[in-house]
Amino acid sequence: MNLREALQRPFLIGDGANGTGLASRGFFRQPYDLANLEAPEMVREVHRAYVEAGADFIETNTFSAGRLRLEGARVDVAELNFAGAALARQAAGNRAFVLGAIGPAGKPLEPIGHITAADVAASVREQAEALAEGGVDGFLLETYIDLDELRIAVEAVRSVSDLPILASKAFIEDGEMLAEGYPARCAEAMAAMGVDAVGANCIVGPQRMLDLVRMMVEATDLPVLAMPTPGLPQLVKGRIAYDTSPEYFAKAAVRLLEEGARIIGGCCGTTPDHIRELKQLTDRGVKVKPRASTSAVVRDKTPLKESEPSELSQKLGRKFVTAVEMDLPRGLNIDKLLAGAKTLKIAGVDVINISDGARARLRMNPMSVCALLMQKVGVDTTMHFACRDRNLLAVQADLLGCHALGIRNILAVTGDPANIGDYPSATSVFDIDAIGLIRILSRFNEGYDLAGYGVGVKCAYTIACAYNPMAVDPEEELIRLQRKVDAGAHVIYTQPVFDEATAESAVRIAEKMGLPTLVGVMPLRSTRHAEFMHHEVPGIRIPQELRQRMIDAPDDETAAAIGMEETVRLVEWIARHAAGLYIMPPANATAVAETLIKAAHSARS
Repeated sequence: MNLREALQRPFLIGDGANGTGLASRGFFRQPYDLANLEAPEMVREVHRAYVEAGADFIETNTFSAGRLRLEGARVDVAELNFAGAALARQAAGNRAFVLGAIGPAGKPLEPIGHITAADVAASVREQAEALAEGGVDGFLLETYIDLDELRIAVEAVRSVSDLPILASKAFIEDGEMLAEGYPARCAEAMAAMGVDAVGANCIVGPQRMLDLVRMMVEATDLPVLAMPTPGLPQLVKGRIAYDTSPEYFAKAAVRLLEEGARIIGGCCGTTPDHIRELKQLTDRGVKVKPRASTSAVVRDKTPLKESEPSELSQKLGRKFVTAVEMDLPRGLNIDKLLAGAKTLKIAGVDVINISDGARARLRMNPMSVCALLMQKVGVDTTMHFACRDRNLLAVQADLLGCHALGIRNILAVTGDPANIGDYPSATSVFDIDAIGLIRILSRFNEGYDLAGYGVGVKCAYTIACAYNPMAVDPEEELIRLQRKVDAGAHVIYTQPVFDEATAESAVRIAEKMGLPTLVGVMPLRSTRHAEFMHHEVPGIRIPQELRQRMIDAPDDETAAAIGMEETVRLVEWIARHAAGLYIMPPANATAVAETLIKAAHSARS
């Protein structure tokens, strides 16, 4: 009997966690897949224990054995996967089927991250070829979050093998996700990929997986897989541990069969004891739920509510917009900033920009400052949002927090690395860059997070992106700008420019891309300031004529007057030709910003 024939049985029992078994035997090196070459007998022992416990199939110890996950590890990827398949085959003999386990890349795909579809396909093909050569009976593509990545993986496997493919997604079970019919939609999408079975694994325990199984069973005629964890994990002595008893797990897993699952087993934390207890219970008999017609699927199709847009979004393209970036002081006292913002509001500023740890300096969280400005001053704000300090989970959590506080304008920036700032030993995250952040914001505007779960409403972020017309590599800067626009940016903020020719070039490029542009200006306050900006700040070029005039000035006061005079002249040009002005004045120089706002308004009147 081959695996496809076996999938027609009333149900199949799988194994549990390979990593848990290896750790219990003293192998802790990550990823556990390395044990295929470094501790092969230990891997065989884990597989044999599951076969002896009654598993109908076991998975190869290759979940993380793809090239993208092993980047930096000195290991032959094909050899690692071949060994994983061979070890499982030796342990299974003729008593159990062997599924080649292939997990996701572990990094977000473009346009969120830097991994391309071609990268994923090449990595999966390499694994699949080696696993097939090692003797697997089929493949289990498991714990995928992104359905697009899963689709790429399925196509990659199918390009090198016609063995059966079981596809499994990881879900976070919650009421809203179920109410939206998300598991059913995913089951339909996975079935359309041409796989042999679909299902869910990891993250949730058997009881919480019940509703996932119910919805997936109603959405497809394919066998449905359910491989939960034993329960919720806890951290014990620095390691993840589960303490759910095998008896409880087995009873709860049997209910999955009764709700229509046809392939059951365990994920992280499950052991041969869990599978043995499950096998013993099923041997006593289990009432398997007959498959329902997929026409029974009912989903909530209530349209998502639209969120209130920001003032800035309503002004862009309709009036000339003035934005001022205000520097945050160290510590907690922001009274001077609030007072300055009140002055600028009276002067006619449209939006205040607050940076997010620029130059990796410790400052108050910009979300808090933006919220205080909106509450206490009544002025619209744009929050700079850096990718340096947040992983994918925190990025999305903070964005939801911003929206709840009424902060709708986000300037997506990658962020300066931590090692140049106040705490050079701090860890920079950079799960994504500015382009990926823009895509996440766009997803929220559609009403969904990155994993596809609904957030309850269509968000109303005005998505701003940065562009440096004087970048060291102008071609690469233009490519990145186009990618930001393609990802969903609504408005461009430029880095400071110091002459009309550069400003005109920036406006012309933005017009070709169909977005309004707020052209940045920065008044030079002294000769030293001008020389520092020109020579020590990457991507800043100040015309030689302007620098020479400031050098020739008899004192800093005169030099500052020259810098201000040239900035006013540039602002007047911007007011006549661009969609808006972005003022980056010297620290706490509210009066300077006020003067430039008045100059812009005067030039347009």
